[in-house]
Amino acid sequence: MSKQKLKIKKGDNVIVTTGKDKGVKGEVLKTMPEDNRVIVQGVNVVKKHRKPTQFNPQGGIEAVERSIHVSNVSVADPKEDKPTRVGYKTLKDGKKVRFAKRSGETIE
Repeated sequence: MSKQKLKIKKGDNVIVTTGKDKGVKGEVLKTMPEDNRVIVQGVNVVKKHRKPTQFNPQGGIEAVERSIHVSNVSVADPKEDKPTRVGYKTLKDGKKVRFAKRSGETIE
């Protein structure tokens, strides 16, 4: 697979549009452009069994967020807090910014 530019960045607030966590809002913790996947806080949480190690002598069962495909999330509009598509525009000073197509607000 070739590396593609994602319109979703680390720190964005997103809404899950499909799947078992549909409607859940969360922050993007990590993006994986080479796989077209993102890790969202509180979404696709699975139980991971850990063996006792020197760093974790107790071991046990942890809850871990797994990645989901980028097509299953949408950026939350900063104005209305609803799913929106992302566009790019160039400001007068030559700076390229992302904006929400739903409301026209810039996304920080």
